[in-house]
Amino acid sequence: MLQLKNIHAFYGKSHVLHGVSFRVRPGEIVALLGRNGSGRSTTAKAIMGLVETSGAIVWKGADIAGLKTYQIARLGIGYVPENRDIFPGLTVHQNLLLGQKADAGQGAALWSFGDMYRLFPALLARQHTEAGVLSGGEQQMLALCRTLMGDPALIVIDEPTEGLAPQIVALVSQCLQTLKASGVAVLLIEQKLTLALAISDRVLVMGRGRIVFDGTPAGLQADAAIRQEWLEV
Repeated sequence: MLQLKNIHAFYGKSHVLHGVSFRVRPGEIVALLGRNGSGRSTTAKAIMGLVETSGAIVWKGADIAGLKTYQIARLGIGYVPENRDIFPGLTVHQNLLLGQKADAGQGAALWSFGDMYRLFPALLARQHTEAGVLSGGEQQMLALCRTLMGDPALIVIDEPTEGLAPQIVALVSQCLQTLKASGVAVLLIEQKLTLALAISDRVLVMGRGRIVFDGTPAGLQADAAIRQEWLEV
């Protein structure tokens, strides 16, 4: 579904990604792990056309490198950034409305408002509340649901559980597994190793702008050297 081929990424003269290559298959959860500063968030931004890149980013057989971010989103790649980027002055429902796919005439959307409120009942209770007064956990739920309203085939989600209470982490984890069951692929950028290993089909480990491990959760658990060098503090 998605394949990165020898991706290099730059912020001005700063060379951040150095030949990153991997793929995400339909309906699987792939965790992208690594320490802060390893290049994980830059990888997400590269996929979404938010940083300067070289190399190929192939989506469903076509190279999308160089497209505008809105064009990439319309092709079926959703993005939940680390800072969530909700609209604080709009209500929960209005935020979801803004995420709704515009060209619904091409077929019935996979996700509805009702689906979002069933995934996260707390949002139903707050649907007429301005998003800026929501808790961090509620804002994360909203950011994820707003992206789903665009009916993506793949979601790239950056640090969805950062700073959240354990019960909210469990809800987000449950939601990601629901997406997989619905056929939506997930590229999950995550710090919590236990969570990533529990819900992922495959695991990527990034270090210094390169992929240093690509394998199964069991394979990573068995590879103490990789964990010690690239993950453990």
